[in-house]
Amino acid sequence: MTVKDYKELPYTKMIKEINDESGHYYYGCVLELDGCQSTGESLDELMESLNEAMEGYLEIKLEKKLPIPLPQQDDSFSGKFVLRLPKTLHRRLSIEASNEGVSLNQWACYKLAL
Repeated sequence: MTVKDYKELPYTKMIKEINDESGHYYYGCVLELDGCQSTGESLDELMESLNEAMEGYLEIKLEKKLPIPLPQQDDSFSGKFVLRLPKTLHRRLSIEASNEGVSLNQWACYKLAL
């Protein structure tokens, strides 16, 4: 496969708007491609920069004949997984969920999405 072939695959791109001590900007990464990330002052700039980062990432992997992860398919996920945690954390999350008037499952989803 070529860089173009890989770029046409449905990789998962995560984009975050950042407001911190360094200012306002956008951060993006390709979740399946560890270390493939970039920033931009606007969404357009970010997407252009992220596409360049992805091309560079793929070119290096292909040149060095290193494996390139393929995109994760949505149908391989059920939406469930088992999580073991300390009793004290379970208790704290249950109390927080109750205080917010939501189920523990909804509260855990909210916390994980942060």
